[in-house]
Amino acid sequence: MNYQKKTVVASVAGLTLEGMDIMFISFAMTMIIADFGIDFATGGLISSVTNIGMLVGGVLFGILADKFGRVKVFTYSILLFALGTALTGLATNIEQIYIYRFIAGLGAGGEYGIGMALVAEAWPKNKQGRASSYVSVGAQYGVILAALLSALILPAFGWRALFFVGIIPVIFAFIVRRNLDESPEWLESQKVKKAEQKKENAGKLRLLVASPRIAFTTITLAVMATVQIAGYNGLMIWLPSMLQQSQGLSVSSSALWTISTAVGMIAGMLVFGQIMDRLGAKKAYGLFLIASAIAVFLYSYATGSAGVLIGGAIVGFFSNGMFAGYGALISSFYPVEIRSTATNTIFNFGRAVGGFSPILVGYILQHYDMTAAMIYLAILFCVSFVFMLTLSHTQKEKPSSVSTPAVDLN
Repeated sequence: MNYQKKTVVASVAGLTLEGMDIMFISFAMTMIIADFGIDFATGGLISSVTNIGMLVGGVLFGILADKFGRVKVFTYSILLFALGTALTGLATNIEQIYIYRFIAGLGAGGEYGIGMALVAEAWPKNKQGRASSYVSVGAQYGVILAALLSALILPAFGWRALFFVGIIPVIFAFIVRRNLDESPEWLESQKVKKAEQKKENAGKLRLLVASPRIAFTTITLAVMATVQIAGYNGLMIWLPSMLQQSQGLSVSSSALWTISTAVGMIAGMLVFGQIMDRLGAKKAYGLFLIASAIAVFLYSYATGSAGVLIGGAIVGFFSNGMFAGYGALISSFYPVEIRSTATNTIFNFGRAVGGFSPILVGYILQHYDMTAAMIYLAILFCVSFVFMLTLSHTQKEKPSSVSTPAVDLN
């Protein structure tokens, strides 16, 4: 297996585990709420705390990965993720769950940016969109795996058993990553002229706002990432519970809906990657953002089993298909010595802020209805569309003189 394929396989494994762990919370939410006697908004805070941990861990491990190497630092982040996952199953109150999910978030936060940096540095720019999409579908493999495990384990063993099972593949991902060589581009960046200066600049957060234009680009990408996570969490954290109540679905039936939606997401990611490489990022994101807003709004009117399953797949196709492009898009704006820092910081900022979406959706559901929640999500996609229109690469303004791959924005 060549190095390009190894980066994809390793990154897919990491995102699969992360996606599985996030959906464990979704499927276990009803039981956790009942077990600890909490309300919907308090339950939604579990996901928010996890995402805040991802932001902190993303910044920390992103900086370390830019300074000391991608693969080496990942081994520490995955161990921390494994620890937090296992401890969640041992929690005796909601406060402990918050603490353990924060720990799990710290480790998980480092995985995304490191994996995407590895892929961006291994693949040519005209194939980075599809390479990023190959990695991104890993999260949906995790969703499907979580749905299957939840349907089997929750009725028989309860929610704690899910998190004990979750530690096993995390260890497997650690072993896979140990067999992956360091990024050649990162290694080369340590040898170039003025290497000491480059090493000193590695992982510097201030380089993300080095000029007004770069700062605006960083803000724009952060807004887009926030909307992506807010939309995903708003849909996937609460929709199984919504459908259990509004459509009278059982845990097993809602798992079927989740699998259908995840299949739509996988198809959307693979298609998005191809469109992004062929038509450019702006056209790809423009098409999918507008389609997402329409699909989410119309889904609130879906009825019957067929409507729920097919509509879920369509919503997943557009709303999460865009996830496939963020690794390539963010990486294209920043040089190698801050690429992991930038990708982790921006996307995990989106996770932290967008992670509050389940709280708001929970509030909307308690005081209004599913239609109001879907209107909120549709508006988010429109906001992201407006910000996306401002993106552009500027060759004269770079945080550093090191060359960086650039995806086509046109």
